Amino acid sequence: MELSAMEPRRHRLTALFLDGEYAVSVDTETVLRAGWKPGREVTAAQLHDLLAESDARRASEKALYLLEHRSHSKKELADKIARTLPREAAQAAAQKMEDLGLIDDADYARRCAQALFGKGYARRRVQYELLHKGIAPELAEAAMDDFEPDPVEAACAVLEKKYPTLQDEKVRRRAAAALQRMGYSWEDACAAMRAVLENVEEDG
Repeated sequence: MELSAMEPRRHRLTALFLDGEYAVSVDTETVLRAGWKPGREVTAAQLHDLLAESDARRASEKALYLLEHRSHSKKELADKIARTLPREAAQAAAQKMEDLGLIDDADYARRCAQALFGKGYARRRVQYELLHKGIAPELAEAAMDDFEPDPVEAACAVLEKKYPTLQDEKVRRRAAAALQRMGYSWEDACAAMRAVLENVEEDG
C-alpha cells in the first residue's frame, strides 16, 4: 500500500490516505514521530503498529485531561476513555496513571465514602455507590469502616434537617421511603423516627 496523502483533521488528528482512498485518522504527533510521508510504502503490520501507538497516546492524553477535572477510580477512568478509544488502550492508560501515582483506588474510596456518609447516606447506599465506581469490594469495606457513623444517629440527623414536621403521618411515610432510598434498613429508619418524635414531644 502507498501512503498517497496526509490531511490535517480536528482534535490533533491526521487523515491517512492509502492507494488514493481514505484509510484512517491517527494522532498527528504519532505519525510525525514515525516519519511517515506521502509516497511511502506501508505494510498492514506497520499500519497496525502505528494505530496502536496512536491509540495509546490519545488514551493517555484523555486520561490526563479527565484527571485534571476530578479524581477517578481506575475502572471509572478506563470506562470513560473506552467511550471513544479501544478498550485495550483505555485500560493500558488507566494502568499507566496508576503506575505514575495519579490514581489511587484506596484513597479515592476513602474520600468518596467520607463524602457520601457526610451527605447522610447509609452504609448500604455508600457500598453501592463505591462498587458502581469500580472500587474493589475489600477497598470499599475498609473505606466504609473508617467513616461509617452510627446509622440511627445519622438517620436522625437526616430527619431533623429535611422533615421538621414529622408528626404528620404523610410526612412520616415520605421520610421512611427517603431513608430507605438512602440505604437505611427499615429497623434503623423506624428507630430514628421514634427518637426524633420523642425529642419533639419532650421539647413541646
